[in-house]
Amino acid sequence: MLEFKGQLSTLVVTPTKITIKYSRLIGRGSKEIQIKSLTGIQFKPPGFLSHGYIQFVFPGSSEVKTKSTSDLAKDENTVMFNKHEYNNFLKAKDLIEGYMNEQEKNTFASNDHSSTTNPVNTYSVADEITKLAALKDQGILTEEEFTAKKKQLLGI
Repeated sequence: MLEFKGQLSTLVVTPTKITIKYSRLIGRGSKEIQIKSLTGIQFKPPGFLSHGYIQFVFPGSSEVKTKSTSDLAKDENTVMFNKHEYNNFLKAKDLIEGYMNEQEKNTFASNDHSSTTNPVNTYSVADEITKLAALKDQGILTEEEFTAKKKQLLGI
C-alpha cells in the first residue's frame, strides 16, 4: 500500500484498488475504486499558477468538464497536487496504470483459459442409447454391437 499526499486529498494505492481520502470544505470522507473498474486516468501536470490533478474515470463516474480549480476541488474522483508533489503523482499514475494492465492481462488469461477447456458432457445415458439405436436402425451398428454398447452404458 502506497500513499500519495495531495492538496486536499490523499491517494492510497494497492494492487486491487485505489482509495481517495479527502478533507475539503464540503467535509471529510473517502472513496474506494476497484482497479479493474477503471477505464482511464486523466492527468495534468501543475502549471505556473495552477495545480495539477489526477482524475479517475470508470463506468458511472462523471468527469468534470470545465477543469477549473474550484470544480476539481469538489470532484471526489480527483486528487489535486502542486509542483512539489508532481513527481510522486506521476509515479502514482504509472503504478496504477501498471496495475490496470496487470488486471487486464489476468482477465484476458482467464478468459483465454476458459475457452480452451473441454466442455462438460451433458448427455445422459438415455441420450446415448437413443443415438446408438439410430445407428443400429441405419445399419451402421449390428444388433450385437448395439446390445454390447447398451450394456456398457447401463453398467450391466
